[in-house]
Amino acid sequence: MTSIFRTVMGADFDRLHPALQRRFSVGLTSGEACTGRGVMERIWHGGSFVKPFLALGGTRNILVPRAGRRIPFTIENVPYKDTFGRETVTFVRTFDLPGGPRRFDAQMVLSPKGDRVLDYLGTHQHLASDLHFRAEPDGSLLIRSGEHRFREGPVDVRVPELIGGDAQVRESFDDRTGRFRIQVRVVNRYVGPLFGYEGSFEADYTDIRTCGVRPGLRPVREERRA
Repeated sequence: MTSIFRTVMGADFDRLHPALQRRFSVGLTSGEACTGRGVMERIWHGGSFVKPFLALGGTRNILVPRAGRRIPFTIENVPYKDTFGRETVTFVRTFDLPGGPRRFDAQMVLSPKGDRVLDYLGTHQHLASDLHFRAEPDGSLLIRSGEHRFREGPVDVRVPELIGGDAQVRESFDDRTGRFRIQVRVVNRYVGPLFGYEGSFEADYTDIRTCGVRPGLRPVREERRA
């Protein structure tokens, strides 16, 4: 067995910077969890029409409803088996914004065919996105979102392009500073940029047999549908 990220990327995984290879080897096989601590140089929003959607998403830890600069943050990548027996890796980001911390929660699992990663968003996993991973020539990692779906009870519908957003994530490692760099940008193809952030962080690794999954890190509700 390998990490879900190495599985989906295949030989392309070996083209990543060694520091990124270790970070995205986090999983039940490696036995490691990763915690990143750093600063978001900028968290930005699009036009004012975006704010109601961000505020609504913020109630379920989806996206970040406030903008800011030089915001301390933490990202927790912890592997575990969900209630359906699937290996899952948390991507829980906590932003220490003025007025109180805000979280952006995601849990990633491998698709049944092993050809993509499924990204379940929020405390109740109402939103799910396909993610596609690619190593860039400079050893950085590019992640692009694919189809988005909304699921609640019997409802399982594709999010229309008119209100959805295409996400692009770039993660790299700076050998000079010894820090990871992250840039996230979400764009609607009709109205333009919606949301994003960029910053850097240092990473620590721990043995999951020692640290486990802390209370409150897993979602309130888990979605079976892939």
